[in-house]
Amino acid sequence: MILFDLKCRTGHVFEAWFRNGDAYEAQASAREIACPICGDVEIVKAPMAPRIAKSRSDAGDPAAKHKAEMLRELKDLRRKVEENCDYVGDRFAEEARRIHYGEVEKRGIYGEATEAESSELKEEGITFDRIPWVPSTNS
Repeated sequence: MILFDLKCRTGHVFEAWFRNGDAYEAQASAREIACPICGDVEIVKAPMAPRIAKSRSDAGDPAAKHKAEMLRELKDLRRKVEENCDYVGDRFAEEARRIHYGEVEKRGIYGEATEAESSELKEEGITFDRIPWVPSTNS
């Protein structure tokens, strides 16, 4: 596994893990990587500094504390979504349309959608949000 710092067109920098460099290249060229902040799929590798193990004296690092807090909040958000919404898998776009057009009862859903499906939903005026889906455990 390899960790890359990535950057979208608007300058948001974020991290992502990949099996190897080729996996990153394949996903980036297929526009399967989206910025977790704005959803942009025009992603490039950002300059990275080498990773150096930190000593215990870095425990008070404000950036590390901020990152830990953000991860905790994202995990809380995931838990709330899973508890209160229905998982519809790769049928997200289809189910969002059915709810939007009143074909089924309105309810919260979550799942996966391709970039093309997301664009079509936006064009139809269907409101949805993207959230970074962090693992529920940190293993």
